[in-house]
Amino acid sequence: MSPLPLPPVPEPFRLPFHYGALHQLGADFPVDPEPVRAVLAEHHPALTAAEFEGRALVSLNYQLYFAQYADGGGVTQEIEYSVVAYPAGAEDRLPALTYAQYARGWDQTKLLGIARLHVLCDNPFAVEAGRALFAEPKHPGRFEARMPSPNGPAGDDWHISCRTAPGTGEGTEVFSLAAGLTGLTPLPVNTAPITGYGTDARGRTLAGPMNVHQPYRWYDLTDPAAAGRVSLTVHDPDPPLGRDLARLVAGAAPAGAWTCQSPPVAAHHRPYYLPARP
Repeated sequence: MSPLPLPPVPEPFRLPFHYGALHQLGADFPVDPEPVRAVLAEHHPALTAAEFEGRALVSLNYQLYFAQYADGGGVTQEIEYSVVAYPAGAEDRLPALTYAQYARGWDQTKLLGIARLHVLCDNPFAVEAGRALFAEPKHPGRFEARMPSPNGPAGDDWHISCRTAPGTGEGTEVFSLAAGLTGLTPLPVNTAPITGYGTDARGRTLAGPMNVHQPYRWYDLTDPAAAGRVSLTVHDPDPPLGRDLARLVAGAAPAGAWTCQSPPVAAHHRPYYLPARP
């Protein structure tokens, strides 16, 4: 067999893409594998849905990130709705893992990755880049987000509202994800690099790794103390994202949540008065 060529990197894009700051909230939902297999086959026929103790895993991943370019900077929000999957036929290369072991980063093959079903994003340049570089099913979206911040109240609470983005107006609220994590004890985990799968218009499957240069904070939501702390609400089941959320998740309880927030790099401190001079 001859070596495979690398996927192209069209102008004006550059790889790797470097993040100046990154804030993430993720939630993982163990669900019935049969509907997941059917949806995955529609989007990524070369992939197989992973199972953890007989359950498939659907994942939501919200990101707020900053990137600096040669001519300025940009702030982007996006959310990935994915199935944890691996290349078909690679079963004999994968370790047998529980969800908790997977969430701790025990799969060192990195074949267990996120097969993106829908990606919504509020930055047109990032939408174009995701499609061109990684074959992401990426479309315009809008977000309203509350999250922990050193410039806000103390706590570890998140609320993400995701809307479609028509040509004008605010669009339809498709779903919201709420995570009240204050008071819970997270476990530092290292799951990077995270493999993201895409399928291009010619049916070729791409695998792109993303490195995060600090541990994630993982919350075990099967702990009784965490019951009800994370919730997903589908507000509009008509758009493709809302339809697939209702079809696959349909009220399932999340097994885990994970967060990542870049630390501050500078601080502007409180001013003080100079004494008046006569």
